[in-house]
Amino acid sequence: MNPADARLLKDGDLETREENLRQLLLRTEEGDASAAEALRALVRDYPDYHRTLYSRALNRAGLFGDDTLREPLLASLADTRYNCQAWAAMGCAALGFRDAVPRLVAMLDHPQDIARDQAIVALGVLGDESVVPALVPLLGDSNSGMRERAAEALGMIGGDAALAALWDEFENRRYYRIGYIASALSVFAPDIIPRLIEAASSEDADQRYWAAVALGSTGDDSAVPTLERLMATDRGSTVFDGMVSVAAKKGLRTLRRIQAAIAARES
Repeated sequence: MNPADARLLKDGDLETREENLRQLLLRTEEGDASAAEALRALVRDYPDYHRTLYSRALNRAGLFGDDTLREPLLASLADTRYNCQAWAAMGCAALGFRDAVPRLVAMLDHPQDIARDQAIVALGVLGDESVVPALVPLLGDSNSGMRERAAEALGMIGGDAALAALWDEFENRRYYRIGYIASALSVFAPDIIPRLIEAASSEDADQRYWAAVALGSTGDDSAVPTLERLMATDRGSTVFDGMVSVAAKKGLRTLRRIQAAIAARES
């Protein structure tokens, strides 16, 4: 590492150092090894640097990170004095450090919402079915963002326990708006589709509404007849005045967009 690059993040006022950080990131994108090493030094020796620089660098951890950052990131996860645990979680997720999982689970009780939020996100990336029991209670969290993150994480982890928890929320709604549950359930396609099709015939208009949303998010052709039926014939409305037919119409649009995106990638 060029000594001049090492000084860029320590010399001058914070605004100057922030601009130097931006330049180091740009140089790293262009393949500059010295700039990348300066950024790794920032993460490895994090107590020597301003928290703003640390957090902004870790937003791009995948650009410059390597295995030398494993131990300092694990240390930062538990460092309440430096108070950048959220960004340490982000870095662990970006670099695939699965040994961070126990500390991420501990962070679910963190007093700061941003730390809890990033711990949930990281567990979705790094966790397996063993962390599902820790995430399930968050589906009932008073913070809607936490509920959404938890549902997304459970969908990413997958497995029978995660599906059971998500389906229970779908059938026994604790909140009126559960689009995040519908989205998470769609990840379990194609296996989940028969259950969603059955739910689309429920006497409960709210359940039909969210079944339509979930079916559209699967991107699967087998959902089309049910969505077309709901769009054409269902005049039910939800407790928040949402129309089942409108949900089905939007679901069809979503399904077609997903299919178009897949086709574009494959071509």
